[in-house]
Amino acid sequence: MPNKREPGTLPEHTETGVSGGPMNTISGILLDPANVRPEDIRLYDIAHPLSLLCRGVGQVRHFLSIGQHCVNCAKEAQARGHSDRVVLACLLHDGAEAYTSDVIRPVKVLLSDFDVLEDTFQNAIYAHFGLGDLSDEELAQVKAIDDDMLWNEAKELFSHTEDLEPPLLASEPNLGVRAFDEVEEEYIALAERLLERLR
Repeated sequence: MPNKREPGTLPEHTETGVSGGPMNTISGILLDPANVRPEDIRLYDIAHPLSLLCRGVGQVRHFLSIGQHCVNCAKEAQARGHSDRVVLACLLHDGAEAYTSDVIRPVKVLLSDFDVLEDTFQNAIYAHFGLGDLSDEELAQVKAIDDDMLWNEAKELFSHTEDLEPPLLASEPNLGVRAFDEVEEEYIALAERLLERLR
């Protein structure tokens, strides 16, 4: 018979020493946000929350998930003829937001240590999926696609963008409303195909 615990308490083996306690994930992994390790990362723990989190913290004309943004970025990388490594990096580039939530750029610059925390998660994610050695050139390709996609999303979703002329894309991103489970499934399937090719 299992040991009984008081309601709202965690088993002893889950203590991490972090003042806020361990972070619970959808797959059941308990991780220490101050000491994220590659072995703590699971694809489902990224794909599921990213399919539920809205771009622009919801300050948009209609729902577009971060997961959908990442899928669009990966497809754009494919359309530009980038390597499978860069396509996978584009798919995973906002993976940290599955753990930290989305903080929009105008707010992020006001949070002095947030980049450090976000980088800790993102580095663990890249390492888990074999991308811990991304070159400066590869990272620049990911950033360029992320920025180009952002401006195209802004034209569709944000206010005060009437005069905006977003950069041309090589693909046609789906910026419409999609069911979260459909995005989650596509995200996972695309990641698995890329990982299989990179093995």
